[in-house]
Amino acid sequence: IVWFGHSSYLIRIYGQNILVDPVFSSRPSPIQFIGKESYQTEVKYTADHMPKQIDLVIITHDHYDHLDYNTILYLNEHTKLFCVPLGVGAHLEYWGVAESKIREFDWWEGAMVLPGLEITATPARHFSGRGFTRFKTLWAWFVVKAGGKTLFIGGDSGYDESFKKIGERFGAFDLVM
Repeated sequence: IVWFGHSSYLIRIYGQNILVDPVFSSRPSPIQFIGKESYQTEVKYTADHMPKQIDLVIITHDHYDHLDYNTILYLNEHTKLFCVPLGVGAHLEYWGVAESKIREFDWWEGAMVLPGLEITATPARHFSGRGFTRFKTLWAWFVVKAGGKTLFIGGDSGYDESFKKIGERFGAFDLVM
């Protein structure tokens, strides 16, 4: 696992490369010269630092600090599949990602998305939106199962009863992020 800052990281598990909420622009903002600088760690990563083949990109919600236009444009040709909450796929399609490369999930929906890799979207206490538009898309955390390991992958969330329900449904996790 390589953590890039905030909720962005690369996971390599059983030979598969997974990017979560990748943001490699200078600022997580709709305009690159306005807004707070990136949340990255002291080591500044770019899309060029990523493996040439990304098996899966998981996006937890459509806020600018989780869904970055420039990063998606770059990763599109290097990525097999994008898994996102309901409605977020429309952003990707608008930016040129083929519909066949996008899989949307409702809360509690799961699927085997790649050989040996299953994901399930779970509720999170948060909200969605870009610009002045709010609540037109879903937000989620994801449970990833691969090679007998279970990971809990989050973006942003406040504490609520969802954590208890997720724990009851999936049991202990090998790794929580």
